[in-house]
Amino acid sequence: MKYTVFLYIAVSLIWIILTDFYVDKLPIPPSIVPYVQTIKGVFFVILSAVFMYIALKKHRELKRMSESEKELLTLIHAMPDFVSFKDGQGRWLRVNDFGLKLYGLEHVDYKGKTDAELAECTPHFREALLYCIDSDEEAWRAKTVTRAEESFPTPNGEMKTFDVIKVPLFYENGKRKGLVVIGRDITQQKVAEQLLLKKEKLSVIGELAAGIAHEIRNPLTSIKGFLQMMKETKEVDERFVQIMLDEIERVNQIVSHLLVLAKPQMKSYKPLALHDVLEYVIGLFTYEAILQNVQLKYEPRTSAVVYGDKNELIQVFVNVVKNALEAMPRGGVLTISAKDEADCVYVIVEDTGKGIERERLKHIGEPFYTLKEKGMGLGLTTSMKIIHEHKGTMQLESKVGKGTRVQIMLPTYKKDPS
Repeated sequence: MKYTVFLYIAVSLIWIILTDFYVDKLPIPPSIVPYVQTIKGVFFVILSAVFMYIALKKHRELKRMSESEKELLTLIHAMPDFVSFKDGQGRWLRVNDFGLKLYGLEHVDYKGKTDAELAECTPHFREALLYCIDSDEEAWRAKTVTRAEESFPTPNGEMKTFDVIKVPLFYENGKRKGLVVIGRDITQQKVAEQLLLKKEKLSVIGELAAGIAHEIRNPLTSIKGFLQMMKETKEVDERFVQIMLDEIERVNQIVSHLLVLAKPQMKSYKPLALHDVLEYVIGLFTYEAILQNVQLKYEPRTSAVVYGDKNELIQVFVNVVKNALEAMPRGGVLTISAKDEADCVYVIVEDTGKGIERERLKHIGEPFYTLKEKGMGLGLTTSMKIIHEHKGTMQLESKVGKGTRVQIMLPTYKKDPS
């Protein structure tokens, strides 16, 4: 606004000086001079009107922009989410009230400071802020919107989890312009997910009870028989004692399988052999498959090493295999195969069950959608989420009367830290 006024004054002065100078120098009769002065005045008025119109228009635009900015800031500060804006060098430009309170920066002059500098102002969140430097760099390298979950403890000891979206902005020449960070508190959602996952695990244990009971009964029968024989003969045979110890160990392993599914597990991502996961799940369902007259095949075996949480992957394959067995109540063939590729491994679980109708297949994986009378509709939803967190994919194909095919892709582990 002020620059427009200055320009108007300057042009007006130049106009007056030049017109007066040339009017005096021009060889025109004195009788015409008043008309020239009148024309000069008219042009001056028109010029003044044009500049005033431009100035007023500019003033209105600036006022509207200022009002829009205030409305936007009011909205941002009222949001129950973390919102911050950084420049191309990672310096904080603006953050909403929720973010300042979250990191304890209410009384800190944060503008122009990087995450590393702010980490010195709030020692409790030092590790979380330093982690932001690496995650910001990942967003810059991706050159697109990134989304990830970030967790850190608060001063009162509560563990907070945020769904963080980062939007990198660039100039036309490709140079970094700024970064928008939005974080939504999903702590309660994660707690609810853990409770639902635990309930789903308990449901699986209940459905496995018949097969597990049968598996435990066999070694107990052997132990009982040898004890009765030793009681009658009043002799202790070392061979029988060793057999009983082996059978007790079998019972212990069976119970351990159930405990792995039932007790809560801390996430632990590390390199692991996928073959061990599949062997474990197959061993868990061996007796149930026999009871249901299902032929269980596993070939070929995989040598792939993946990076992930073993208990979560076990839960995925338990859900998939359990669903396949339930689709074959009158028996059939369940085939588990694996195919290693350069950067990934495919695990395919195929059954010869009743299959799923096309319309219902579209809804498979949606929360609380189930084809079972007693099911909760969370098994495949949880499984798909776990596979997604492991950077993999999960696809289902089915034909009514022929069976269902589940394909799970997981990236193989690379030793390169990047």
